[in-house]
Amino acid sequence: MSTTELLTPAAELVKRNGVRFPNESEEYRQARDALLAEEIELRRHIERVAQQRRALPPGGKVEKDYRFDSETGPVSFADMFTGKQTLVAYSYMFGPQRKRPCPMCTSLLSAWDGEARDVEQRVALAVIARSPIDRLIEFKKERGWHGLKLYSDVSGDYTRDYVSADDEDVPAYNVFTRRDGTIRHFWSGEMGMETADPGQDPRGAPDLMPLWTILDSTPEGRGTDWYPKLDY
Repeated sequence: MSTTELLTPAAELVKRNGVRFPNESEEYRQARDALLAEEIELRRHIERVAQQRRALPPGGKVEKDYRFDSETGPVSFADMFTGKQTLVAYSYMFGPQRKRPCPMCTSLLSAWDGEARDVEQRVALAVIARSPIDRLIEFKKERGWHGLKLYSDVSGDYTRDYVSADDEDVPAYNVFTRRDGTIRHFWSGEMGMETADPGQDPRGAPDLMPLWTILDSTPEGRGTDWYPKLDY
């Protein structure tokens, strides 16, 4: 969808909807139609943001020869592209200082595990952590992951450059491209505590977690005192 394309007003699309449910009141339908108009505008805004992201100029070159341990042995950063032109790299909060991994990261990755093979039809997907690879593999088996590819940033060079200069155990979402043999940084999630709105988690937009997408559609919402656990 072009940003200059003339779109039908959301209110007109709402009129075309025609959905009704048993025993709903007129008050409910009016409020629901008003919400539907906002949902249509949100969808359009998400697409505008995605277009703007795709149109970013070339990012910085990746000039260091980063090395990782994979589940099958040592690999280079270029190897992690697995023949694709784009690499999505998630930095997992499971450093050697942790007894157990971050429950929130684990919840996210558990959802991604089921989508990993679909994602990799178009781009490469890598999960990077600072713990040794044997430790990552052990937890992968415990959690029952099958689709995700895990990598250990043994030296911490990649983590210090693209996640935390102080090598903190924090999450990160980075996208890299490889065009004509040149690897570049394309985009990174940059929404953190400094950009958070009052009373809200410092989440990105769109949110990467299907969990929150589901809960956002319920009257209970996300809540303020609940987070995922490693086991129940």
